[in-house]
Order: sequence, then C-alpha cells, then structure tokens
Amino acid sequence: MKLTTVRIGGLALVAFAALAGGCASYEPYPVYEQRPVVTQRTEYGVVESIQMYPGGSNAPIGLGAIIGGIAGGVIGHQIGGGTGQTVATVAGAIGGAAVGHQVEKANARDRYRVIVRLDSGGSVAVSEVGEGELRVGDRVKIVNNRVYRTR
Repeated sequence: MKLTTVRIGGLALVAFAALAGGCASYEPYPVYEQRPVVTQRTEYGVVESIQMYPGGSNAPIGLGAIIGGIAGGVIGHQIGGGTGQTVATVAGAIGGAAVGHQVEKANARDRYRVIVRLDSGGSVAVSEVGEGELRVGDRVKIVNNRVYRTR
C-alpha cells in the first residue's frame, strides 16, 4: 500500500509540475525599432519644356461607368424578388453607371510633363510638379522626382 501511495504522490507531483510549467511566461526579447533610412535625391536645373496632357479620355464609356454599373447592379439585386428583383437590378446598374460616369468626369485633371536640363548636363522628364507655376527657363530643384521652382 505504501508503494501505491508513493506512485500516486509522484504522479501528482509530475502533473503539478507540468501544469505549473505550462503557465509560465517568458519575457519577450527587446525589440529595437529600426526606422528605414530615407535618402533624398536632390538635383538642380532649368526648365527646358512643359507638355500638358488633358485629363480624362475621349472614350464614351470609362472605367467609372463600368464599376458604377456593376456596383449598382449588385445593390439593386438585393431588393425585391422575382420580376421586381430583375427590374431593380437593371435600374441599379443604369443608375450606378450614370453616377460612376459623373464621378469620373469630376476627377479628370490635366497632367504635366516637365523636361529639365540638369546642371550636370543631362536632362530628366518629371511628371510631379510642386507648388507654384513653372515656366520655361525657370531655375528648379528636383527632390525625389518632384519639381520645385527655386527663388
């Protein structure tokens, strides 16, 4: 009987140790935040030419109308049942296409491409223009492919 008591006591001790060990938590390793190194490329030059590309396209149907039509059709399909559901789907697709087309037209912007003759002798074409108007012959600074007029 004494041997059985020792075995039960030993098993209880092992079970307790396993249970206590499972609850242990370790301190996390210290993590040092490494910020990315940002290098700025700055060049100077003179504006050689400016080209404008009108915003939007001359196509009768754009991506906004297509996406709006799909979204409107999906929303319209959630309404009603049977013939009413079909009518709601068609009406939602037409309404969504009209709204998508208007949103696309409202967001059309003119784009510019500026050709700059660099002081180093090369030239670069940049499409990102900073604040201020640029004219041919202006002295400019290019920082990370964005043109700024120097004063």
